[in-house]
Amino acid sequence: MFKAIDSPYLVPFKGGFKVADAPTTPVGDVPNKKALKKQLKHRVKDLADLQERLYAADKHSVLLVFQAMDAAGKDSTIRSVLSGVNPAGCQVFSFKRPSARELDHDFLWRTAQRLPERGRIGVFNRSHYEEVLAVRVHPEYLDYQKLPDRPAGARIWQQRLESIREHETHLARNGTVILKFWLNVSLAEQRERFLSRLDEPEKHWKFEAADLDEREHWDAYMKAYEAMLNATSTAHAPWYAIPADDKAYMRATVADIVAQSLESLGLKFPELSEAEKSRFDEMRARLNQ
Repeated sequence: MFKAIDSPYLVPFKGGFKVADAPTTPVGDVPNKKALKKQLKHRVKDLADLQERLYAADKHSVLLVFQAMDAAGKDSTIRSVLSGVNPAGCQVFSFKRPSARELDHDFLWRTAQRLPERGRIGVFNRSHYEEVLAVRVHPEYLDYQKLPDRPAGARIWQQRLESIREHETHLARNGTVILKFWLNVSLAEQRERFLSRLDEPEKHWKFEAADLDEREHWDAYMKAYEAMLNATSTAHAPWYAIPADDKAYMRATVADIVAQSLESLGLKFPELSEAEKSRFDEMRARLNQ
């Protein structure tokens, strides 16, 4: 079963993670923007090769989960990191307000329908974790979920976090490599990005007034993130709390973690048996007729 690669941004597996202590800007000596772009380009090339090997081997699937506050850079990070990957081997899904059909199932059902097959990379832009984030901040959303026996108080969040851990353990046992990224943007940086959406015409389409409403619940979201990260970061389904105030650094860091994780699998192209190879001369002869 896959085991998490080390990183200064790896969320501990035994709790103790504090959102207030998690950096939103890079730690230590950081290359300049030009160097970071070069590093990203190199890792994107590596990922293209690794994805081809993943597809050919057909033993593992990869699930990349991205969670963040609005304007943290989820879309651009996914686009940048996977820009070199064959589209046939990658699929991206976004999860927003659940449909009536989805509400007729358990809270994990809609994301379970979108899990990647073996040989493919799946990306969740928001995910099942919204059920312990947005729904926890807005518990009135539970009224629409038709729960027959809703646990009182914090017990429902404990149960959902437990269900998520069990679900991810099952996936990992069956060959899914799960990498989860919390893009940790600061309140001040989010404000600047929202302002740029108002000030720059080409970004107007990105702005939604509802984003400002959610911003007013910042502290509640941070509390929910802290509980979620501590409860669900495991060796086989790790969380990485990535500083998101510097987009170039964030993208390069995510790409490196994904590449290192795939490299750790020792992916190889399948080898033909000697019997199959022995027929190559026959095949060449037929092609040259």
